[in-house]
Amino acid sequence: MAGRAAQFASFAALSGYGEAVAETARRTERKRRLSEEKAEELDRKTHLLIEHACERPLISVEYFVPDSKKSGGAYHVAKGVFRRYDEYDKSIVLCDGTRISTGDIFNIFGEFFAGYGHLYNMP
Repeated sequence: MAGRAAQFASFAALSGYGEAVAETARRTERKRRLSEEKAEELDRKTHLLIEHACERPLISVEYFVPDSKKSGGAYHVAKGVFRRYDEYDKSIVLCDGTRISTGDIFNIFGEFFAGYGHLYNMP
């Protein structure tokens, strides 16, 4: 029996091969650059949230998450109630504890902004 097991020992070197192939095939995307107009819009929206933080507006934030294993990353959307802006680390904090760096934010949206469409070139 030991001799028979030894014949398959060479295949042990392939353990993890499937995971390596899957990791290589996993796609990431590059972080998008914000136009000057988009950066200004996000700045206005952030200030509006800060001014109305006591209202606890419900927002969605599209943001970039860098990949820990390869270059690039992925965009995620967090939906939650705005709690505060952390000036120290320049991040938006939601009531559930989610913390999103403003440098990674691509878009902030929600019904809260509907009344302020004139500020963001929205209909």
